[in-house]
Amino acid sequence: MNRLMILDRYLLRQFIPFFFIAISMFVFLFLLIDLFTNLIRYLNNEVPVSTMLRITLYYIPKSISYSLPISLLFAAAYTLGDLYAKNELTSVFSSGIPFWRFSIPLLIIGFFISIFSFYLDDKIVIPTLRMKNELSRRALRQHVTERNSDIVIKAKGGMLIYSVDYFDFSNQIINGVNIVERNEKGDFLMQIRAPSAEWKETYWDFRNAVIYQYENGILRVKPLPFTTEFNEHPDIFRRGAVIIQELQVKEARLLVNDLRAAGLPYFSELANYFHRYSFSATSFVVMILSVSMGGRFRKNILLMSLFTSLVAAVVFYITEMLSMTMAGFNYIHPFVGAWFPVILFIFIGISLVRSAKT
Repeated sequence: MNRLMILDRYLLRQFIPFFFIAISMFVFLFLLIDLFTNLIRYLNNEVPVSTMLRITLYYIPKSISYSLPISLLFAAAYTLGDLYAKNELTSVFSSGIPFWRFSIPLLIIGFFISIFSFYLDDKIVIPTLRMKNELSRRALRQHVTERNSDIVIKAKGGMLIYSVDYFDFSNQIINGVNIVERNEKGDFLMQIRAPSAEWKETYWDFRNAVIYQYENGILRVKPLPFTTEFNEHPDIFRRGAVIIQELQVKEARLLVNDLRAAGLPYFSELANYFHRYSFSATSFVVMILSVSMGGRFRKNILLMSLFTSLVAAVVFYITEMLSMTMAGFNYIHPFVGAWFPVILFIFIGISLVRSAKT
């Protein structure tokens, strides 16, 4: 046991410096790519250097999120390839320690970084990315298209139909409100018309509203009594400006529930919601793929380990992209679209690790 602990510490001492060097390089690379991609537009719009630096600063957390998986991949592949090239693992394996046991510390690191990646994205990356995008749009004089007029939405499975002339999001007021309620067969039940309605935290407060209902076969109109029955969230009226990639997990879940309740397409948003969880497992997946490639080459060990690890990661990302696209079009269930590539490549990676030559 003491011998294994010594080997674990030795492996970590070899891996951690490579990892921090790799993540520093990739973060710097992502920041440069983002800066130079927009540099011409910054100059054309006479954006101050201080604003450019602020935009770049807000992009650092997202760059770290992008860099974590690929840094783990390169650091693990380089560490194991270097140990193989120096014949240091030969003595380890000659002592009877299998490769899968020797690589456990790296797999544990990949697992915990996946958990860290989820909270990093949800608590830090999403808010800072939203601020970065907003600051960048203001600096470049760009505007997000938001259709606030002539809105028609369905709620409660299509039994309620809202028709709104204009939605004032800043004041949480809908103007020119017309609501039609139907039963499950699609038959008319009632109609509500109001000049406006204001959101009161949990319900819409109608102003001077009237209700049309049949009474004894006669359509009658009367003032609408006070009610808290109409409680569709204001975000349901401004979906054109909602970018799910800029929403935290809780907000993304509310958006999906909102779309489902309105009877509108929600498969793409649901797939993106599940992808928030599955994407955090990418660090663990690429670590397994990188480790599984170790010890499979006798010549050009270091170069081939890096190359095959990169190829395996690219295949994983392509599979994930195809799976998410199919989920977005409802060809497969959104949960399957988000998690199938992760589960598949974890299984493949574990099989390769256990079958690696020692």
